[in-house]
Amino acid sequence: MSTGTRFAFAWLGSYEEAGGVLRITLLSRKGRGLTLKLEGELLGPWVGSVRDACAVRGRRPRYLRLDLAAITYVDAAGVQLLRDLVAEGAEIAACSSFVGELLHREP
Repeated sequence: MSTGTRFAFAWLGSYEEAGGVLRITLLSRKGRGLTLKLEGELLGPWVGSVRDACAVRGRRPRYLRLDLAAITYVDAAGVQLLRDLVAEGAEIAACSSFVGELLHREP
């Protein structure tokens, strides 16, 4: 590895608790833009970890894109997080019909 070469980690974390797992993967980072893939179950205990992953050097990116195609379950806290992120300008790149329906229901 040469000095000065920068590498981005493709895998940001996997969070386990009784009943489920959430994996957060960085798909791309371009300038102030960020694309994340979430896989598994988006539950309340991981809301803070998802928010942290959505930051670039401690700041929200100008452009945030979320791939939710592999999300299998979202609890109330996870739905609220996703609604908040969308209200803040995040784009949902892909999601199941289950997640899409949750995001479009009235709270």
